[in-house]
Amino acid sequence: MSIPPCSTPVTRILDRFTAGQEVSQQDGEVLFGAQGADIAAITAMADHLRHQVNGEQVGFVVNRNINFTNICYMGCRFCGFAKRREDAGAEWLSLETIVTRAQQAQARGATEVCIQGGIHPKMPGTYYRDIVLAIKAALPDLHIHAFSPFEIWYGAAKTKMSYVDFITDLKECGLGSIPGTAAEILDTEVRKQLTKDKLSADKWVEIIRAAHHAGVRTTATIMYGHIDGPKHWSAHIAILREIQRETGGFTELVPLSFVHYDSPLYLADPTHVRPGPTTAEVNLMHAVSRIMLHGFIDNIQTSWTKLGPERAQELLRSGVNDFGGTLMNESISRAAGAGFGQEVTAFEMVQIIRAAGRIPVQRTTTYDVLEVFNSHDPARQAPLVERDGHTPLDFLGADLPGFLKEDA
Repeated sequence: MSIPPCSTPVTRILDRFTAGQEVSQQDGEVLFGAQGADIAAITAMADHLRHQVNGEQVGFVVNRNINFTNICYMGCRFCGFAKRREDAGAEWLSLETIVTRAQQAQARGATEVCIQGGIHPKMPGTYYRDIVLAIKAALPDLHIHAFSPFEIWYGAAKTKMSYVDFITDLKECGLGSIPGTAAEILDTEVRKQLTKDKLSADKWVEIIRAAHHAGVRTTATIMYGHIDGPKHWSAHIAILREIQRETGGFTELVPLSFVHYDSPLYLADPTHVRPGPTTAEVNLMHAVSRIMLHGFIDNIQTSWTKLGPERAQELLRSGVNDFGGTLMNESISRAAGAGFGQEVTAFEMVQIIRAAGRIPVQRTTTYDVLEVFNSHDPARQAPLVERDGHTPLDFLGADLPGFLKEDA
């Protein structure tokens, strides 16, 4: 491909990359700090790689989020989700309720449930396996994507098991994959400011490697736009690349932009904590990650819960090939102040992706294709949670055929 005009440093980095050289951590920092015309060149390269690897298909998974408890005492300063046991709105779902929600999800076409919760001080470490066993007893074909590395750390500590043994036991119970959340930024100094007690960067890496070596695949994440910057982002992506080089266990990267509105971190110090990443930084996060991870992690997902469907759709031109999950329920981003709703139905996913000129594909958690929507649509469904009159398709406006606008 021909690279659009850009500065000499960026040209040299992209030329070396095109010639087959990996983008180093130092060069990644240069790309993450790009401005002006350099951004257009970087996103053009990322989009070229996306087309080369993924073609014109954009995936999504039909799933449901089940946050089984919001009771948590870890004190993450960026989090608005956690409650104390005595707080109004604190909850800890029973196994019966969790199974019922999973059954509702499968009845709505879900192939996956994504299950995560707070670090509840009274919860036994065996509760994680109890959740998996209960769901699998009722729904043996449903994929369980569950328990962040932080939860794995907690369960292993409570049961006095090694990480590998704890994860292997969950796998034998029916766990399908693990969300690579709780990564935040894999930098010790930044993490100390984000939380005092949370999992260290080294422990996150250790647990992720343990999962991969136990044959359990995971996602990878980065949470950016707060007290971090290009140096931290490049180092984080380089760490993910090294893990993937060793294990091959990551299914995708999901960049998560910091939502500041109700975040204690921002509210306590708005002078020094940024209110999320800039537009340019969001574009660069997805594009530079695509370039640095090329040949290692080739699925780059956008988070509509953090950015909104319109902004997420725009990122399909910056190296993104996946729109994430339908979710049905969403608690964590909402708790931080995000206002983009709790669900994008499969029908709505297809309209958004198709309006971007791409081919919508329903996939499994591990990126096997279930259905390609070339010229037909999924069945239309009312959202699981009642909306306030707005839909994820509103931004399409005149681009949406009349009969769809009437039904949306």
